[in-house]
Amino acid sequence: MPETITVNEFKLLRDLIEKLSGICLGEEKAYLIETRLAGLLAENGCQDFGAFYRLVAHDHSTQLRDKIVDAMTTNETLWFRDTHPFTILREKLLPPLAEGLVRGNRFRIRIWSGACSTGQEPYSIAMAIHEFCRTNPAIKADQFEILATDISPSALLMAKLGRYDQASIARGLPELLRDRYFRQDGNVWVVMDEVKRLVTLRKFNLQDSMDPLGHFDIVFMRYVAIYFSDPFKQMIYGGVAKLLAPEGHLIISAVESLRGISDAFVQLSHGGGSYYQCQLS
Repeated sequence: MPETITVNEFKLLRDLIEKLSGICLGEEKAYLIETRLAGLLAENGCQDFGAFYRLVAHDHSTQLRDKIVDAMTTNETLWFRDTHPFTILREKLLPPLAEGLVRGNRFRIRIWSGACSTGQEPYSIAMAIHEFCRTNPAIKADQFEILATDISPSALLMAKLGRYDQASIARGLPELLRDRYFRQDGNVWVVMDEVKRLVTLRKFNLQDSMDPLGHFDIVFMRYVAIYFSDPFKQMIYGGVAKLLAPEGHLIISAVESLRGISDAFVQLSHGGGSYYQCQLS
């Protein structure tokens, strides 16, 4: 097997990866294809990246394509990642929505965790909701619905299992919440059913129409669009704006910005973090 991918092989696989997942790779990222797809080349008996591309091009099943997406997506995540989004959720977003529940102006609150990876983000949201309900007894956790989506089949499988080893569980999860919302099973920690019940996990490609997902009050779309081209970002945030309830909120990561990408949102700040309110009605 050649040590490096050729320019033509890179272009073919780069375009295929963008078509499958929306991930846009610059020429300086050729090494990512080399390192992340090398195992699939060996697994499928391909002698070079050109042969692997031809195999994929003539394979009409989704299995190999799913494996490519799995290999190329970055599933870096941790519990309550960055802290600020969850402070914003708890202190700014949930109280007015909960007031609507109490007054009978709404019957549920819907939250979308896009690119949920192995489940840490939606389960963190669910734990935050449970903690909110503990201090606001008029609000019940079953009045919330969290849709968590990802393109990676293996990441979704791990999220559905809700089983995490000690190294994973230690990344950002306070011991109090670990002991309250997880049970220990040998060397792993298992998410309690009361948390899992709030979360619906679904495979979803952000290139597809978002309309079937329904409407949401809050959308978490963090650390995903940074891998996409500007036109694709514009499409995603335009779709999110249409899904959000009037004056609904979007939370992205601190390293991302909507400047020059979407004018459908106004940026707000709280507790050292930023979030966005939809201006479409």
